[in-house]
Amino acid sequence: MTKYDFDTEIDRLHTHASKWSFVQDEEDALSQISTDIFSGEDRVLPMWVADMDFTCPQPVIDAIVSRAQHGIYGYTAITDSFYQSAVDWMKRRHNWDIEADWICTAPGVVPALKGAVRAFVKPGEKVLIQTPVYYPFFSTIENNGAQIATNPLIYENGHYRMDFADLEQKASDPLVKMIILCSPHNPIGRVWTREELQRLGEICLANDVLVASDELHGDLIFNNAVFTPYAALGQQFAQNSIICTAPSKTFNLAGLRASNIIIPNSELREAFAHTLDSGGLGSLNLFGTVALEAAYNHGEEWLDQLLDYIQGNFDFMCRYLAENIPQISVVPLEGTYLAWLDCRSLGLDKKALRKLMFEEARVYLDEGYIFGDGGEGFERINLACPRSIVRDAVQRIGKAVNQLNESQN
Repeated sequence: MTKYDFDTEIDRLHTHASKWSFVQDEEDALSQISTDIFSGEDRVLPMWVADMDFTCPQPVIDAIVSRAQHGIYGYTAITDSFYQSAVDWMKRRHNWDIEADWICTAPGVVPALKGAVRAFVKPGEKVLIQTPVYYPFFSTIENNGAQIATNPLIYENGHYRMDFADLEQKASDPLVKMIILCSPHNPIGRVWTREELQRLGEICLANDVLVASDELHGDLIFNNAVFTPYAALGQQFAQNSIICTAPSKTFNLAGLRASNIIIPNSELREAFAHTLDSGGLGSLNLFGTVALEAAYNHGEEWLDQLLDYIQGNFDFMCRYLAENIPQISVVPLEGTYLAWLDCRSLGLDKKALRKLMFEEARVYLDEGYIFGDGGEGFERINLACPRSIVRDAVQRIGKAVNQLNESQN
């Protein structure tokens, strides 16, 4: 067994890393501003965008190096072994039987979702999302001429659940043609139960609403939660779905731009593939194909160790906050490596909360309000980093909150 090291900090400066080289524009979360504030002893700790500060599984590195040493980087064909690696992964990891010809490739889940909106939603029609939710969903819908319809999640007693009564009402609107399901849900960390997914699916079937399920974080599951691929619910649900998967979050491969979009319905698949191809998004990066295959075939040992380490980061953070900053509570983490912090008891508006975290604590998080309705007063923190960074971050936040409390007394 290979023992992986997740404790050692790796310098990512000057490696074209968005996480360590940029901050988001306050007015536009999708715009980035280059800055040098991350360097030096008083560095800002970047714990915002969802990538890891860990090296990939060694078999992935070895496969990429071997392919690079070949020295010829011509046009790339997707081989049978590529598709089989994804088929085997879904069966082994999620007990989901898929067929190789269900898979369409795309250079990322967000480009795939944009393609799905273009293919199946006419300008002026509506797409449902469940806020607070991954903020690129908003531009994915609006930039393709569609309208956003929201089905806000209900937050009670530290737990999120779907509002099915509201979902039924919204889905009955004849202009609503699609829902983008976030499963597991980013940023709240929920892993939807089979029963929740089935209820959502029944509502969508009854109203002829297509389900595009973003399952990018489906391999990152904690606390005995059970992840159910939406299309694994049954044939009728599978035939009304587009399932977006990739190894990018699982194995930290986002920069290699390779994803698998699983579409059991042949008519939907053909229309989707045509739309992606017409936009020049049907092919993959050479090294992305090599990495995907190596990760699915040989990365499971690394992933199991990673999950244990991130669970340790989460437990450490929860203990520290409970003992030192009880004004900040943590929503239970079932999936993703992104924890959702409830900071509303601090009594700060969104700009003051950002100032506290970014300027006073010098910890760069994703502000809750950018995730839409229900997000203001929360912060999303990325725990896929060495524990020393998590420790430094919570200590900085604790110091900033103590200074805030002293100034208010």
